[in-house]
Amino acid sequence: MHNFPDFPHDFPGENIELAPDKAPVWMHRLIERIQSGKMRDPLTGVKAGDPSEAEKRAAVLMLFAGSETSFDLPNDASVLLTHRSPTMRSHAGQIAFPGGRIDPTDVNAVDCAFREAWEETGLDRRSATPLAQLKEVHIRATGYPVYPILGHWHSPSPVAVASPHETDEVFDAPVYELIDPANRLMVGWNQWHGPAFKINDYIIWGFTGGLLSAILETAGWATEWDQKRIFDLESTLAKSRNNENLR
Repeated sequence: MHNFPDFPHDFPGENIELAPDKAPVWMHRLIERIQSGKMRDPLTGVKAGDPSEAEKRAAVLMLFAGSETSFDLPNDASVLLTHRSPTMRSHAGQIAFPGGRIDPTDVNAVDCAFREAWEETGLDRRSATPLAQLKEVHIRATGYPVYPILGHWHSPSPVAVASPHETDEVFDAPVYELIDPANRLMVGWNQWHGPAFKINDYIIWGFTGGLLSAILETAGWATEWDQKRIFDLESTLAKSRNNENLR
């Protein structure tokens, strides 16, 4: 439920058609590679879940902002992220893209991604353009399918915590901070390891970290960073603001 009356109402069913031709020039390479099937695999080795559980499909919104006049990655490029409330039953304390379960009333995955973003952050879907839908990826723990929607926030609107029981912080992460080698690391837990980021004393890892890393690599925005050293995930999270317990 939306908790802040100052935010505009959502507009279900509106702005749900992909419009890749409206992408700013600095996102063209990313769009072209997604459309040609050259997107980096964000979560290698994750198996699909039971097809009978299709009702557990979800969508996430990867919303990038930045100057429309720049040919290269602009200095003000950023991506919208949330910190999931530590009291949540699942994925508590994690940094995530806005998103959630696809409802029967959602027209498609884009409609779901925008609705969830509005419920969590108050995002006005009219301020953003949906550019591409990536191939479905699967949550490692469950195998449930998730449909990532890539968008450009052409007219950034006010956002904040709109659903405190789901998120306790909403913020724009500067892309140049994310690609800084000093803020990138590999983390591991048991037999798993994957890419992670440090931002605002948080750790972005798992599904979101893998997807974000794949986007940056596919777009050609990433720079070289140390992928050989693997940090213990549990101790790394303990030093962060995530307030996340793996046990």
